[in-house]
Amino acid sequence: MDALEALMSRRSIRNYSDQPVTEDQLETVLRAAMAAPSAGNQQSWRFIVVTDEAQRETLSQATPYSGMISRAPVALVICGDTRAEKHPGYWVQDCSAAIENLLVAAHAIGLGAVWIGVHPVVERADNVRAACGIPEGIEPMSMIALGHPLETKPPSERYEPQYVHRDRWQG
Repeated sequence: MDALEALMSRRSIRNYSDQPVTEDQLETVLRAAMAAPSAGNQQSWRFIVVTDEAQRETLSQATPYSGMISRAPVALVICGDTRAEKHPGYWVQDCSAAIENLLVAAHAIGLGAVWIGVHPVVERADNVRAACGIPEGIEPMSMIALGHPLETKPPSERYEPQYVHRDRWQG
């Protein structure tokens, strides 16, 4: 699958088979995540790979929208290391770019994934922090449920020309 096809056909997948994600597949998506651009090349992203069933069950209850984590063979917790920042506050952009790369790479190699928001909701971040033993200076950004898809979704065209402004904001 070429890059444009992967970008345009990627969809959020919430149902997964019992087939395990291999270490090679996991490394591929993590390499893709870490290939993302970052502010000043600070690479402030950090990743927690969760395969333990009980731990995934706990994370599935960390937010109102993370139930699918208990059904996925892998959960990834993406965090920003504020101690590693050269440019304070840009960890959110760094992690977001890494997550998008990870999602597209997962789709390109035949996996399904969904992005589950944590930051900036303090209660959600506190739940994830407690579940994973995340220390001060590390901020939970998001979680990803990852696995072999049990569902397929057709690509959806999301281009909206009215969202594009030229040279300055128009009407």
